[in-house]
This record gives sequence, structure tokens and C-alpha cells, in this order.
Amino acid sequence: MRPVLFTCRNMETLALEIVARSSQEIAMGSITWETFSDSFPKIFIKNVGQIRNRDVVFLASFDTPGAIFEQLGVIYALPRYGVKSLKVILPYFPTGTMERVDEEGQIATAMTLARMLSIIPPTKSGPAEVVIYDIHALQERFYFRDEVIPRLESGIPLLKARLQDMIHVAIAFPDEGAWKRFGRMFNGYPQILCDKVRDGGKRVVTIKEGDPRNMNVVIVDDLVQTGGTLHACKDALSANGAASVSAYATHGVFPKESWRTFVRSGFSHIWITDSCPLTAQAVRDEKPFEVLSLAPLIAPIIFS
Repeated sequence: MRPVLFTCRNMETLALEIVARSSQEIAMGSITWETFSDSFPKIFIKNVGQIRNRDVVFLASFDTPGAIFEQLGVIYALPRYGVKSLKVILPYFPTGTMERVDEEGQIATAMTLARMLSIIPPTKSGPAEVVIYDIHALQERFYFRDEVIPRLESGIPLLKARLQDMIHVAIAFPDEGAWKRFGRMFNGYPQILCDKVRDGGKRVVTIKEGDPRNMNVVIVDDLVQTGGTLHACKDALSANGAASVSAYATHGVFPKESWRTFVRSGFSHIWITDSCPLTAQAVRDEKPFEVLSLAPLIAPIIFS
């Protein structure tokens, strides 16, 4: 029997592409997302009787605290309708950058969100699976309790497919953390490690290892927010002889439209995925951006 795919409002485009790209049939579920006069959610899952004993998938996007609240309402409800299994696909784990406490009083909200996802009721076949792409820190998997199964995937294969059409490519990492995380995924490519050092009251990016001269350099990281680090890396790589500089980040967060600083910035390409759907929609027709769809990576996960 075909699995049933439900989606939040902002992920509808990606959901339809997943169905179109899948080599196996997927049924689309339907949810009405409305609000009461006091602005609290008014949600209705249509035809819930038809999902009993079915494999169910929910494609989520936690863009705001309000979106988290309403989507968790659906996620918690689905197992109670007797579904066989449940996969929650949350491409971007939004609180991931706040994963540790450096001093008393700080709140590691990555743990808070993991706890909220960890109380999804079990299905007939066992715990729900929570699928996340390029979570900010791999150790965040241990914030999830045993009641759910975190499954960590990567969007890097989408970039590697693009690199096949390029020559003289070198891969750069903005810091040692990114290199430890992604370096082994680029065996066979020359690699460059950048480093941020303090120069008086400001941070300056330098080349710690590797040689960018005459290379088409691609900076790789899990996410980009304001873009300050990427701009500084580009300047350092260009100053050291790079033929061109591009960048890839699975998650283009770009709060307050900070993506605009990359328009006419000298980057050859900026690749992001559609894990943050509002950003993806905003930059889709803006150069040098190219949005890589997660659909070909998500479609087979629905069946595995």
C-alpha cells in the first residue's frame, strides 16, 4: 500500500516534487491549516480513517515558534490514528546553532526542541523516525530520547553532482569544524582550510592549509546566516590567487534578507537547498544563487 505524505504549508512545493521524482507511488495527504480569531491554530487532517495501518510521512519546516507549535500538534496526532509507521522529515533543525552552554544561565534550545520531538507517540511498528539534513553539530543526536529514532542525512551529494561539470576544483572549509565534518566527503579534491584569527578588535580569515592559486574554489559549510564568514573567506581565497570562488550551504537561513549581500558580490555560485523554503523562494531568481532541491534525496528515504 502506498505511503501517505503530509506536509506543512511552506513545504508544499517540495512535497509535490518529491511525489513527482519518486520511482514508487506516494499518496498525498491533506491538511487544512487555519486559525481561530485568537490566532491559535485550527487544524484538520482530512480522511484520517484512511491512514490506519499505512506508512505515513510528515514533511516539516519549523520556520517560527508558531509553526513549531502547530506542526507538532499534527505530528503528535498522527500515531493516534493507528498508522503503521511515521517518518518526520525536518530538513533544517532550526535551533541547532544553540547546542551548548558556555556559562550558567544560557539555554541550549537545541536540546529543548529535541525533547519536544522525542515525545512523539509510538506507532504500531515502533518509534517514529526524525530525519534531519546536515544538523549543525552531530552530537545533537544524543539530545533525542530513545522514544524516537534520529536519522541524520546530508545534502552534500547534491553539490557533488554539480561539481562534476567543473574543472580545477578545490574545496575550502571556513573553519576546522567544517573540515572535520565534511572533509572526508570530498576525497580526491584538493582541500583548503581557512582559519579565523583576531586582529585587534576584529576577526580576520587566513589560509591555514592548502593552496587556492588558479583553482575554482568552493567553500562548504552546513548553514549560512548573515554570510560574514563566507565573504571573509572569499576575500582571503581571492587574495591568494583563486580563479573563482563559490559557496555551498545546505541551509540558507539568511535572517532579515541577509542574502542580498551576495548579489553582485563576486561569488561565481552560491548553492543552497530548499530546506529553508522561504529563503529558497526569495533567492530562486537571484544571481549567483542556485537552489538545489532535496527531493531526489528525500524520495527514496520515504521507502527506506
